[in-house]
Amino acid sequence: MNITRENIDALNAVVKVDIAKEDYSDQVEKILADYRKSANIPGFRKGHVPMTMVKKQYGKAVLVDEVNKLLQDALGKYLTEEKLDVLGNPLPKPQDDLDWDSDNFSFEFELGLAPDFEVNLKSKKAITHYNIVADKKMIDDQIVHIRKQYGKITPQTEVAKDSEITGVFENEEKEINNSIMITLDKFKGKSTEKQFIGAKVGDVVTLKTKGLFNDDHDLMNFLKVSHDDAHGLDIEVNFTINEINERELADLDQELFDKLFGKGAVTSVTELKDKIKEDSEKQFLQQGDQKLLNDVTENLVENTKFDLPASFLQKWMQTAGETQMDADQAKEEYEKSEKSMRYQLIEGKLIEKHELQVKFEDLQAHAREMIKVQMAQFGQMNSSDEELDGIAARILSNKDEVKRLSEQLMSTKLLNLYKAEANLKTKEITYDEFVKEFYS
Repeated sequence: MNITRENIDALNAVVKVDIAKEDYSDQVEKILADYRKSANIPGFRKGHVPMTMVKKQYGKAVLVDEVNKLLQDALGKYLTEEKLDVLGNPLPKPQDDLDWDSDNFSFEFELGLAPDFEVNLKSKKAITHYNIVADKKMIDDQIVHIRKQYGKITPQTEVAKDSEITGVFENEEKEINNSIMITLDKFKGKSTEKQFIGAKVGDVVTLKTKGLFNDDHDLMNFLKVSHDDAHGLDIEVNFTINEINERELADLDQELFDKLFGKGAVTSVTELKDKIKEDSEKQFLQQGDQKLLNDVTENLVENTKFDLPASFLQKWMQTAGETQMDADQAKEEYEKSEKSMRYQLIEGKLIEKHELQVKFEDLQAHAREMIKVQMAQFGQMNSSDEELDGIAARILSNKDEVKRLSEQLMSTKLLNLYKAEANLKTKEITYDEFVKEFYS
């Protein structure tokens, strides 16, 4: 067997595999001999079928199968030994004149080669890492929310400014029929509030959806419509009032503190505010880190310049998926996925350069920590090591879970790398400012 490579350019090559009779003949003869022992052909005793007849009936199929096996094994070994970093899979060049009656065969494969490039984490312009803080307004609002949540509910005969109103939004044409509990501060403008003040159970209030809520996302939540349907929605909806309640705020006393955090963990309003600030900022840290991860990713893709073997990849995409594509479909799919392909190559380069690895002991520790957090949410604070190890082992026996956890850990390792190596500047921002700037 002989394998040669012709480099078309830096990103494309053709590999030629020449297979001679001596490469496959012994294995083909062995398989046919085994066929002869077990073949059932009318007119012959088992094991006594003439070899010429066995070859006539099975020879071509065995030959094709063995040559293909030999070809795939040789090609895989060649790519490994030559340390060729290929994109997609080798594509066999069409051979309309292949003669299986010949003794020797030649096959050619197109290769798409990964580009050679360097990744520079020190971008010219600093990337902002947002330190999201819980300000006084947010903490005070959270305390009011907690006091409402644990407060006493008293039925009312008519809607007042601070009422909790339970009812149903309806619009027959748009098939809207959704039961919700709402407060008047969710509505935008005073005119809607005036329509509700003084209304009683059983009354129907007709509202226009355009500009109805302070937060446009509430249109999706309260009317249960999709994002696309909510965008620019301008219809009338009826709201039928089913229940009106007043919620008396719970006292800020030790009984409430113990309900929230356990006996004696918090003993004053000052400690309550500190605890709310601490817990909130732990959650905000994840959001700030995710924003940083997204921004660094975007920056790397935008500023790490290299070419891809686009024509090869589009050709490969035509047959790589479950359903075949034509050339136009493959081009469209390539354009959609080019950015993610670029980042996968950049990420691979960073993982290799900085020797980032997810070891099994990392997965075990991560799974144990995840389980401890989940169990704590249900009040189980003192799980034994044996119990945690058992649950972790069951999780890590699932391939999909292992893949998911490995991706989480690698993201964390990359994030830590970015924090250490990238050109970053820290900006303190309140949660409301963060949401307004990036999610409004």
